Amino acid sequence: MAETVTRMKLTTKNVEQLAKAMPPGDVWDTDLAGFHVRPSKRGLTFRLYYRTKTTGKRRMMTLGAYGTLTVAQARKNAIEALAVVAQGGDPRAVIEEARAEEQHRQQQTIGAYLDGPYTVAQRRKKDGNATLRRIKHAFAEWLDTPMSALTYADIERWQGEREAKGEAYTTSKRHLGALKTMLVHAADRKVIPANPLARINLQRPAMSEEEMLEQASQRRYLETEEVEALFVGLEAYQEQKREQRRSSRAHGKAYLPDLDGVAYVDHVMPWIKAMYYTGFRPGDLFGLRWEHVNLEFRTIRKVIEKTAHHHPEPMTFPLSSAAIDVLTTWRQQQGEPKTGLVFPSPRNGKRMSPTAMQKPWANIRNLAGLPDDLQLYTLRHNFASQLVMSGTDLLTVSRLLAHSDIQTTIQHYAHLRPDHARDAVELLASSSMKPRGSA
Repeated sequence: MAETVTRMKLTTKNVEQLAKAMPPGDVWDTDLAGFHVRPSKRGLTFRLYYRTKTTGKRRMMTLGAYGTLTVAQARKNAIEALAVVAQGGDPRAVIEEARAEEQHRQQQTIGAYLDGPYTVAQRRKKDGNATLRRIKHAFAEWLDTPMSALTYADIERWQGEREAKGEAYTTSKRHLGALKTMLVHAADRKVIPANPLARINLQRPAMSEEEMLEQASQRRYLETEEVEALFVGLEAYQEQKREQRRSSRAHGKAYLPDLDGVAYVDHVMPWIKAMYYTGFRPGDLFGLRWEHVNLEFRTIRKVIEKTAHHHPEPMTFPLSSAAIDVLTTWRQQQGEPKTGLVFPSPRNGKRMSPTAMQKPWANIRNLAGLPDDLQLYTLRHNFASQLVMSGTDLLTVSRLLAHSDIQTTIQHYAHLRPDHARDAVELLASSSMKPRGSA
């Protein structure tokens, strides 16, 4: 007789009832394919069946026991595993790789862990080799030191030595940040009990008046007339390129494409507009792919490069109508690509270098009559500032900026809403001044 297949939505309430009744066979979730619980003498176990993309073989993955995992946690783990499968991976292989890393617990010193498990992890990342070199050079005298033995006093001495050599505070901070990230990696894998530097930061030197002015100018928003000037400068850049092309075609280079009939003369204008309308960091625009862009649903879904080591999962960002218009027009002009970089290098089709937009930005800034010290990154600060000043709550702004901590958003942008606080205290004052008995 065929076994009866039991299906129901695996909710906390339903799984609690199953744990009491202990049915004779597996109970399958009606919402998530392959997700089910299996009863046994030891209790209920969450499991997942899936098929690998490469071989098409059906595989089973044990997610964990009910009680150790909640239903929500098990479902989340199953969804994450299926996401790995969708990308052509095998979640069991991912687990096995993590277990292999656990076997290196004996590697306790900074140098041993740096050369062993951390090298394996960093070589998967774009800037991983640079991170390894940074730690090895900045902490060369500590390579034989056990990771758990590091103390606040060690960091104070180290900072003093770096300052004596003339190293900038921001450089030392990046060095220490790289080391602390490695220690977090080791602690997560139980190689060390905990990160000994988790609550330790460098002592910030007093800022000079010049440095304070520089910092204020860097993190600012665009005034209304500056926004108008920016867009005038973009159009002037386009006309400048068109005129150069007309001249080239008239003087023996007729084979060059005519730029008068296209919306964008090159990647510069859509790139800058994309940054203006999304607030993305330059690196995320350089790495943006058409696979990340969904024009129908008006979203971008991608892993944020700056925080990828902390948050490797992709994030979803809504797109404004203006951003959609820019990307749609650019995509049409590029021949409707479905894959590949949105803004590839015009020279080799690969990812552009981090400095690729510096000269175009300087040209546009000059054409627009904008200040010479106006940085390209100001477009990101403007995006955030305008949202805050229009009344958007800081949590939403933090998510749109992909800040790893809302405190970063609060620190840099909360001051832009003084009127909200003033309105609140004025409301309190006006209500307290009403005569008793009044409506």
